[in-house]
Amino acid sequence: MNIYDVRRFGVVVFLVVSLGLVAFFLYVSNNLVSDLAAQERERMQIWADATKQIADIGQSDASQGADIDFLFSIIERNHTIPVLLTDDEGNILLHRNFDLPDAIDSLAPYYISPANEAFLNAKLDNLRKRANVIHIIITPDNLQHLYYDDSKLLRRLSYYPYIQLFVMLAFILVVYFAVNSTRRAEQNKVWVGLSKETAHQLGTPISSLMAWMELLQSMGVDPDTVREMNKDVNRLSTIASRFSKIGSRPKMENADVNSVIAGAASYMATRISSRITLTVTEASEPLEVKMCAPLFEWVMENLIKNAVDAMEGSGSITIEIRQEGHKAHITVTDTGKGIPRKNHKTVFNPGYTTKKRGWGLGLTLAKRIIEQYHMGRIFVSRSEPGAGTTFTIDLPLAK
Repeated sequence: MNIYDVRRFGVVVFLVVSLGLVAFFLYVSNNLVSDLAAQERERMQIWADATKQIADIGQSDASQGADIDFLFSIIERNHTIPVLLTDDEGNILLHRNFDLPDAIDSLAPYYISPANEAFLNAKLDNLRKRANVIHIIITPDNLQHLYYDDSKLLRRLSYYPYIQLFVMLAFILVVYFAVNSTRRAEQNKVWVGLSKETAHQLGTPISSLMAWMELLQSMGVDPDTVREMNKDVNRLSTIASRFSKIGSRPKMENADVNSVIAGAASYMATRISSRITLTVTEASEPLEVKMCAPLFEWVMENLIKNAVDAMEGSGSITIEIRQEGHKAHITVTDTGKGIPRKNHKTVFNPGYTTKKRGWGLGLTLAKRIIEQYHMGRIFVSRSEPGAGTTFTIDLPLAK
């Protein structure tokens, strides 16, 4: 299991644990809401029983003043749960704890204004659609119905699980992106430091090689051999210069992408196996792109070298350039061993490599150069094991 499989496993574990915690808190919150709803149901049952007993006392001649006071106190102590008491024909007999449009007249507390009546009838229609009703049998011929709504506290608590879910998901996302941003910032520092140190370390041997080239030329060594060797030394110097520019904003100039790619391909063509064919199909007209030509050449050379390594000695590499809208569209296709679909994005991660030798930074730096410096895109557009790979680069055309 490589580092990216471990990281992917860690992300899965983090998400599973996070979702488990969310589910647990939702379960607890829902239980709390259910318990409170059950308690309100019990209170309304007591309220209904008190109403029936008051009616029973009213129909008897017994003097039970203390009992009536106690029963009325049960009804009067309900200051939170909205209730509607109706007869069997739907006439409203009593209402409590509703926010009515018209204030209740203290001199006529049982009078219901037309606006309040319309409001209460609308509430009654809504409450009839729910199970919050208790039927009170005053006598076999006299039925009353107690409808009640959720208290404000219960309604607020019913929203709490969703608020809690939103807050926890937001917290998880913030933590995830914060960790990712920190990790990327650390990686950027490492890459920049490594690149600049590499350029610094290459400086001295390159200077020595240039001096040796001058010596070989003065000794009369075959000019063609010296010329080819000099190309490689100059290329090595260019590579060191590219490394030194990573981490700082390179100089961007308009250049024809056809010419830049053709130059990089021409250089690589003489340095790969003769059993590998390298073909470049240029666009029908020049495509001006604002770019840093040395860095972009390095990207193309890296893609070509990766394609050569994937083919293990023989095959073909095809580079196609064309215009698509306001973009230069570049594809690099090889006939190599291909990349599994699950790794199409992973190949650009630092440290990812299938080679026994190498640091796995080539495609990472290529992505950084294309996307951060050239404001373009680079991605694997097609690849299957055994069927080759196509890398695609999209670059905005110069205005």
